[in-house]
Amino acid sequence: MLNNFAASNIEISVGSQTLFHIGNFAFTNSLFTGTLSLIVLLALFAYVVKKLKRGQYNRFIGLVQWAFEGMLGQVYSIIPDKKVARQIAPLALTIFFYMMVSYWMSVLPGLDSVKYNGAPVLRSIAADLNFTFAVAIIVLVMVQYQAIKAHGPVGNVKRYFRNPLKDPIGAFEGFLEFIGEFSRYASLAVRMFGNCFAGEILLLIIGILTSYFAVVALPIFMAFELFIGFVQAYVFFVLTVIFTSLAIEGHGGGHEDQLTDHSPSDTGNHTAVSAG
Repeated sequence: MLNNFAASNIEISVGSQTLFHIGNFAFTNSLFTGTLSLIVLLALFAYVVKKLKRGQYNRFIGLVQWAFEGMLGQVYSIIPDKKVARQIAPLALTIFFYMMVSYWMSVLPGLDSVKYNGAPVLRSIAADLNFTFAVAIIVLVMVQYQAIKAHGPVGNVKRYFRNPLKDPIGAFEGFLEFIGEFSRYASLAVRMFGNCFAGEILLLIIGILTSYFAVVALPIFMAFELFIGFVQAYVFFVLTVIFTSLAIEGHGGGHEDQLTDHSPSDTGNHTAVSAG
């Protein structure tokens, strides 16, 4: 088994590989597979929409409708502002379905066997760090846009930067929030990339190590990777919605405001004492 692995001479590239050039533009294998993923996704939803308009239902239609309506309900339950929820739902749901289909493309049999100009033709775009970072940046821009709409430009800045002399704890908290605003999106991108890239390598190595028994071993690992792809796409979707909800929710005016705030019961007690 190990001799087969040593003799396979496989090459693992962290970055996507160029298939050909269109002018100065490099058309990579991840871009090619990402285009296929988009075509597959659009074809599936076109099929679903066509069937729904005709009132025709089957198990696949019911599954897609159940997943779509269930996640749409989650968006409305996480984001209290229904207007914002309606604005963020198309982006979050698109990310989920496209990420899932793109991840599942890495489970295709013979992923590394078909080559063009020495590079594998098929490589999931979810295993390209450029793509996952691009999606994370899109989410970051959308979240900041909603935060500015909710708090105003100055109010949004105050979420991160406060006067350290008047509110040292709040200033430190805002600094941590500012650092976390970037780190959470970086981790979001790296998580998806790492899982998909590792999954591709796992299937490739299992196929080589098991040799003739790959027909038995690979389906088990492929099913596992399909499940992982669903989970990772769902995590990306949920965190997109949660980050939006955290960005638009109201923040207190600092610890000084909390010290001067009085509940109705406190006010009533002071009134009673004064009257006495």
